[in-house]
Order: sequence, then structure tokens, then C-alpha cells
Amino acid sequence: MYSKAEASFITQKFWTSFGVYMSPVPSASLEKVNWINYKTGIKGIFFKLDADKNAAKVTVEIFLKDTMLQHQYFNTFINFVSAFKNIGGKDWLFNKHYFTENKGEVSTIMVELKNVNIFKENDWPTIISFLKHYMIGLDVFWVAYKPAFQLI
Repeated sequence: MYSKAEASFITQKFWTSFGVYMSPVPSASLEKVNWINYKTGIKGIFFKLDADKNAAKVTVEIFLKDTMLQHQYFNTFINFVSAFKNIGGKDWLFNKHYFTENKGEVSTIMVELKNVNIFKENDWPTIISFLKHYMIGLDVFWVAYKPAFQLI
């Protein structure tokens, strides 16, 4: 078991390593992108990366106070689900009504790699490869389909 400070240090070291690894990778738009803090340019749509002692995840989180607009964005993803999965991978799980303690209802599209541990440096290549693969696919999709979301 790690102390809070040790866990924080290891987590920070992992994300720094991931950021350095991904830094030379351009977006599909050929622009430089911050892969860890990806800016979608659409209020309420977030691309999130997470890794802990059990799994690594890439999540599209849609959260707005206006749940009707939130559902419109989610439904737009559903309208493009074939393209989304062809570009971004087949393993994404879509959940229109996901409830969190701090935000309430959010809509999510998530892919997860189980049985990896951010606190085991031997797992880092597997985690980084997973995150890279799905974030690049998500970026390719977003560059191509973001205009449809801007029309909402």
C-alpha cells in the first residue's frame, strides 16, 4: 500500500510520462494537442483519461445543466455510432443516463482496459498503448464529426 504522497507522486509520474510520449503526436487536424487535457471546443463535451490500480479508461463525458441539450449531444453520437466505432474501435460502451454523486446525471461513452495497475511500472506500456490507441481514434472521429455537434 502506498501513502497518499507516494500514490500522488506515482500518478503524476505516469501522466507526465504519458504526456511526454504523446507530445510529438499531432491531432488528425495536424495541430498540436494536449492529449491529457483534450479540448473538444464544445461546452459540455469532455474527453477524459483515467488510470488507477484496477483499470485504465477513456471516456467521452457529456454533462450540461440542460439535460435536453445533453441528450441531444449524446443522440448525435448515437447517430454516428457506426462511424464512431469504425474509427475509434468497437469496444465503446454508451450510457445515456449515468449517475454520479457530484454531478448527477451525465451521459458517457467509455472504453476500459481492466487488470492493469498504474502503480506497477511494468503495466505502463500496456496502459499507454491503450490510451494512445483510443485517444487517437477519438481525435480522428472528432475532427471529422465535430461540425455536426456545432450545429446543435
